[in-house]
Amino acid sequence: MVKTTKKAVSLTDLKKETVVETVATAAEETKAAAETAPVRAPKKDKLGRSQAVGKKKDAVARVIIKMGKGKIVVNGRALNDYFPRPVLQMVINQPFAVTNREGQFDVVCNVHGGGLSGQAYALRHGISRCLDMFEPELHTLLKRAGFLTRDSRVVERKKPGLSKARKRFQFSKR
Repeated sequence: MVKTTKKAVSLTDLKKETVVETVATAAEETKAAAETAPVRAPKKDKLGRSQAVGKKKDAVARVIIKMGKGKIVVNGRALNDYFPRPVLQMVINQPFAVTNREGQFDVVCNVHGGGLSGQAYALRHGISRCLDMFEPELHTLLKRAGFLTRDSRVVERKKPGLSKARKRFQFSKR
């Protein structure tokens, strides 16, 4: 007769085992979902271009991308002329850097409204949406980086009886 000894199992060991099992099953489910998910078709016009609109605050950017040498034209001017600050140029090129597509696309866009910073972020949003339409397999990279999310914050309106949106006139007790 063989004696079996029960090993004392602590609560933390049980938790670890269930966590490992749930993580493994979740990974298997996501793999299966990715395999069965329909692949979106690229949205291009007859000339092989994709178009999208990007927004940030009051700034709106209408963007067109096509395969090219990496030339970016904003309101008929070169990127360096329209956005002289290197930080804004870096922000605009972020979608290409994240997706490893630097120098592969030409961008033509019209930007209006807001300030330079808002316009740069609107342009980044528009470029990201265009890339998503041009190559749908880049969607997860752009989404994880947060470039497809529209920043909906806008300036709060001025209320009657106040000097600005929230600023009040000085209170006098007497």
